[in-house]
Amino acid sequence: MDRIRIRGGRPLQGTIPISGAKNAALPLMAAALLTDRPLSVSNVPDLADITTMHSLLAAHGVEVNVAAAGPDGSGGRTVMLNAANVTGTTADYDLVRRMRASILVLGPLLARFGEARVSLPGGCAIGTRPVNLHLAGLEEMGAGIEIE
Repeated sequence: MDRIRIRGGRPLQGTIPISGAKNAALPLMAAALLTDRPLSVSNVPDLADITTMHSLLAAHGVEVNVAAAGPDGSGGRTVMLNAANVTGTTADYDLVRRMRASILVLGPLLARFGEARVSLPGGCAIGTRPVNLHLAGLEEMGAGIEIE
């Protein structure tokens, strides 16, 4: 059996900055599509998927501004989003194919505008991961789903 043995003898002290989680930040960013009021998400990590979601939201007309992390790098970045002027409900395939989390814009677009068109996402290096739970949930809430 594998184990980790720690030998101490003295109390631990100090602080460690905890990085924000990509899988928490992406749904929060997509949630900006639900409202015309500004949304601020803090402690957002600087990762490719975050940048792709930024581009995907901006392609829908969402105003996205990113404030850098503090001088010591702790706390992550703050992303300010304003979806007051959404320009469309169709997600650009060139962006969607880059990231599996692109499916996250489907529900908010549908909820706010009554329609949405999002390609099946790509971006998963470990193989296909179905989006059937998203689609089944939307159908249970009354959405008509067409896969072309």
